[in-house]
Amino acid sequence: MNADTTTGDSPAPLYAARKKVYPQKIQGRFRNIKWALMLLTLGVYYFTPFIRWDRGPNAPDQAVLIDFPGRRFYFFFIEIWPQEVYYITGLLILAAMALFLMNAVAGRLWCGYLCPQTVWTDLFYAVERLVEGDRRERMKADKGGWTMTLVMEKLTKNALWILIAWWTGGAWVLYFADAPTLVRDLATFNASAMAYMWIGILTFTTFLLAGYAREQVCVYMCPWPRIQAALTDEWALNVTYRYDRGEPRMSVKQAKRTEAKGEHAGDCVDCYQCVAVCPTGIDIRDGLQLECIQCGLCIDACDTVMDKIGRPTGLIGYDTDINIARREEGKPPIYRFIRPRTIIYAVIIALVSAIMLWSLATRQQLDVSVIHDRNPLFVQLSDGGIQNGYTMRISNKHLQPTDFELSLADLPGASLNVIGIEATDTPWPVIPVDPDTTREVRVLVSMPDGTSLPATHPFSFVITDLETGEQATTSDFFRAPEPAN
Repeated sequence: MNADTTTGDSPAPLYAARKKVYPQKIQGRFRNIKWALMLLTLGVYYFTPFIRWDRGPNAPDQAVLIDFPGRRFYFFFIEIWPQEVYYITGLLILAAMALFLMNAVAGRLWCGYLCPQTVWTDLFYAVERLVEGDRRERMKADKGGWTMTLVMEKLTKNALWILIAWWTGGAWVLYFADAPTLVRDLATFNASAMAYMWIGILTFTTFLLAGYAREQVCVYMCPWPRIQAALTDEWALNVTYRYDRGEPRMSVKQAKRTEAKGEHAGDCVDCYQCVAVCPTGIDIRDGLQLECIQCGLCIDACDTVMDKIGRPTGLIGYDTDINIARREEGKPPIYRFIRPRTIIYAVIIALVSAIMLWSLATRQQLDVSVIHDRNPLFVQLSDGGIQNGYTMRISNKHLQPTDFELSLADLPGASLNVIGIEATDTPWPVIPVDPDTTREVRVLVSMPDGTSLPATHPFSFVITDLETGEQATTSDFFRAPEPAN
């Protein structure tokens, strides 16, 4: 039911009621590209959790894993710790810049070929055509009312949709646990309630959005069309109708009669095939529209018609606003892919990628942080010495147990004691840390009586991997009484 607002005696609808779209099957180069990308993206999504990657003992062997209990993200040979969230920030920047670059070069390429909503809706459309037939059969069946055949077709179609949606939800959950183990637990009803809950939620949303909401997601729910419209310019390629060739529109017979009189006839025969194949149901001949996802299927449909009637293809194609105007003026088209905005996006992508690669290549496998006791800042011992207390965290990113030597720098004469670590023959205490974990220890630093120190003296803790020699340093202060005047 439409919501109306009334001005005087004339009701003005606030929004248009949805008109169901029945996209027609089409073959062509852009349809083939979409099929290939669908197989690639769905294959990556569904089967990546089952790829194994040997990280050695004490580590999961799933190539891509978001390990919440272990607070790790694994991507093949890369392991991201919680404190390395800046890598996620870098990936988000790269994704945004890649999206902006695609938009600057060829409009909504993401929407037409790679967006999950587009990919799954395409798959659901394929199932619908397989079960219920092509555009005409579906339209005729819907107009003819409910029959037993139609009921069986609807039930079969929805069952297949639910199966696809279920596997989609299940595949997403597999990224958060060991995939083979979780599949076995799900099949034997031994998995956690949380896993079943999320599979149910994702199954429902995929079924609803890809099966029934379809183009409404792109038109009303997705913010990218509005953002993209603000980012694009007249040099970006978009699916366009060549007005200089197509107008005036008329049938083939009318065109022959018009040309026989020496008058110009457009190549467009008003067959509406470009509208019939459009997944959002628009007419590309009306110009660039928010609903257009730039999938190129109307190009395939138009080229097919042009081939049949013996006219040149390309009446609809990827072109720029600049060239639309130039062609109408009789000027040759020009293209400019390298321009300031594409250069800026490419430079940002290259710079962020280089920074992340450098950071990954040079990052340490150990980390140390320290917090000074606040109350009291120092303690005066019975022998006159001064003692400061610290809480230290040592992160061992190695996949095997590691012994770390803890030493001091820039604090001569100081002694060091780690609570719970027995003294050894080495001059400094050695702290063992389990693989891929963080250990918290209590550290006491003491200065003997008679040492002349300012109230605040900077120094450093140094952690050394006894096997590899790798070091990590953290700085703090040694607190002492104010010196007497």
